[in-house]
Amino acid sequence: MRFLFVGDSMTIGCAGDHTWRYRMWRHLDATLGADRFSVVGPRTALYDTSAGAPVSEEYADPAFPAEARRHLAGWGEGWFHMAPVIGETVAEHRVDVLLVSLGLIDLGFYTNSDQTAANVRRFIAGARAAAPAVRMVLLPVIPNVRARDDEPFAVECDRFNELLAKTVADLDTPASPLLLASAPEGYRLDRDTYDGTHPGPSGEHRLAGAFAAAMHQAWGIGGPYPVPEDRLPAD
Repeated sequence: MRFLFVGDSMTIGCAGDHTWRYRMWRHLDATLGADRFSVVGPRTALYDTSAGAPVSEEYADPAFPAEARRHLAGWGEGWFHMAPVIGETVAEHRVDVLLVSLGLIDLGFYTNSDQTAANVRRFIAGARAAAPAVRMVLLPVIPNVRARDDEPFAVECDRFNELLAKTVADLDTPASPLLLASAPEGYRLDRDTYDGTHPGPSGEHRLAGAFAAAMHQAWGIGGPYPVPEDRLPAD
């Protein structure tokens, strides 16, 4: 089973991060076994804030295998950027399952909720054109510190999440199943992010747990992801 992580800055991560991709890789390795899955994608790097570019390979755990670091995520990239390229990526890397966390950057800088939802539909159509049986798990937008302080932006985030749920319900098929993951249980900006947006260690666990729970409950893939409510390990 070939997994592709798709996301924005919360998914690519910064130099020195573990990333939720790492947490998910460890979970899949523990519950599926290394011989039953692979992580695929055209990129491997983390974002280096000092360079202003995705050029770092300084993951917090140097034992994170190079082949498991693969992804399609970018700092400042959203549905707007990924919809045009997802088809070629799915085809080239023979993707079976897409794990997608996008939308916050779209709503913050590029498109309103309706336009962003239209790009979700373009993304799904492009992925399916390349692989008619591809599966997808989509994570709702997790409101960040801007949504806390900017009411119109918070309204757009809420509206997009409603449209995303409708899109998943409309486009889900037996041949190419779509799942809407639940928002990470107990997610708190003061504890689970290091700047009000990007996940710290506990946030990484909670993001991975949201995807893991959706796949395990709906498809029997992997297993439960134990995320303690109040305290998580640093690594």
